[in-house]
Amino acid sequence: MKWVEISTDNCPVQRALAVVGEKWSLLLLRDAAYGVTRFDDFRRHVGLSEAVLTDRLRKLVAAGVLETVPYREPGHRTRHEYRLTRKGWDLWPVLMALRQWGETYAGEPDGSVVHLTHRTCGTPVKVVVECPEEHLALAPSDVSARPGPASRRST
Repeated sequence: MKWVEISTDNCPVQRALAVVGEKWSLLLLRDAAYGVTRFDDFRRHVGLSEAVLTDRLRKLVAAGVLETVPYREPGHRTRHEYRLTRKGWDLWPVLMALRQWGETYAGEPDGSVVHLTHRTCGTPVKVVVECPEEHLALAPSDVSARPGPASRRST
């Protein structure tokens, strides 16, 4: 069966984009990965209106990508911080791949905005697709795609 003969109704890329495919959602996840947890900090840093921010955070919590954790500063009401869940942290390679692409094709002429390096040796990090058995970086031409058990014929 050829790719165009496979239904995309249950495509995992399509399903992932339904959760995190909005620009603001990805930017909120980026900030959460860098340690932003509070509503006002997200709003200031990302530049969203309160209504849009509330909506995006609610959707990410409902999807299990973020979780809320209550906190209370002295003299104030209880509020919630937003923290990445395991499911949210599993999107970190996606964010790093987008960052890497952005640095390469849409970056600043002066260089990187943020240097990401391996904490142990100081080498810059990069995202690669690799063969887990041989630990080799793969090009698209090194990978074959075939229908999986959940594939359905397009109607």
